[in-house]
Amino acid sequence: MKKVRSRLNDRLQIAGILLTMCDARTNLCKVITEQLTDTFDGQIRIFKSIIPNTVKVGESIYYSEPLLEYAPENKACKAYRNLAEEVVGDES
Repeated sequence: MKKVRSRLNDRLQIAGILLTMCDARTNLCKVITEQLTDTFDGQIRIFKSIIPNTVKVGESIYYSEPLLEYAPENKACKAYRNLAEEVVGDES
């Protein structure tokens, strides 16, 4: 952040922390989520949206197609839509 601010954009700010490639069924995801909350709660926003790890995300990248077009009903695509609503909701 410091390098980017000093070299490219001194107004750059962090909007929050977004968890990606998460599998909510695993203990690792639960532990990381708890640690982030314990460490950063009240200091920096932690987005409620969590982007799961799915094969369709990798496939959409491989086929050079936006996930929204490649697999619009995929749970990762729905999570990205939720994130967009979360961010836009804050701006209004």
